[in-house]
Amino acid sequence: MIDHRLQTLRVLRERGTVTAAAEALHLTPSTVSQQLKQLARDLGVELLEAQGRRVRLTPAARTVLRHADVLSAQWERARADLAEHRSGTSGQVRFCSVSSALAVLVAPAAARLRAEHPGLAVHMSEQESEDAAHLLLSHRADIAVVIPSEEVPGPDDARFTRTTLLDEPQDLLVPAGHPLARRAAARLADAAGEAWIGYPARRDQHQLLLAACAAAGFAPRVAHEANEWFAVSSLVAHGFGVALVPRLAPLPPEDEAVRVPLRGDVVPKRRLVACVRRGSERQPPIARGLGALRRAAADR
Repeated sequence: MIDHRLQTLRVLRERGTVTAAAEALHLTPSTVSQQLKQLARDLGVELLEAQGRRVRLTPAARTVLRHADVLSAQWERARADLAEHRSGTSGQVRFCSVSSALAVLVAPAAARLRAEHPGLAVHMSEQESEDAAHLLLSHRADIAVVIPSEEVPGPDDARFTRTTLLDEPQDLLVPAGHPLARRAAARLADAAGEAWIGYPARRDQHQLLLAACAAAGFAPRVAHEANEWFAVSSLVAHGFGVALVPRLAPLPPEDEAVRVPLRGDVVPKRRLVACVRRGSERQPPIARGLGALRRAAADR
């Protein structure tokens, strides 16, 4: 119902290059370029201008995009209104999520949906938060569970609707024989002199570590780096440092590495948010998916 070339322009804005937009839309770069040239010709304005080997959106393109965002949101609402005329017991909902939330929120929510609505197809995909926007805009996902950051659409982004699921506390992970392992809780500043495990590829988690330690009055001495929680846990268990880990992150048994809850003025938390295309939250499959996520979060 809405010119598909507007969607191509929206994805180009999000992805930054014709090649990346083509990949997200499962098109060839030449097809994307041709669509945008035809759209510019039909509208009578220039949409793109060359910038080295890349392209840049013109002011006219940004005006077109403002209207395209409104049209897209209205179409999502129209689909929701039409869906109310159907039973809503069938269809599909596609989740994408960061790994720990996939394990402890999305999977239980999907299992609940499967039990309560057998005709509703559910698909799950582990993805990083910064990929959520283009997955939603290219309709490769319906609900994205993300960790807010500068790379994730903010609450004022007119293209999306966000729902806070929970604020997840962070724990201090120490080796089993560490003096702090015997405590019921600790202050973050108690580990100021320790070697730390960093998370270079988990930018949200690494920034959380740096900000929390700064608030506690010290800069962490990052001695080693790992990204997967089992690898972080192994480094801690073997005495190479301590780490900050989400409460819901699955870790090996505590006979090797021990979670110590944090208390005091600095108790870092990370927020888990469900993000959908604005207007789509009323479509029965997506509404049911959001409801199942909220219930899974309430169970934690």
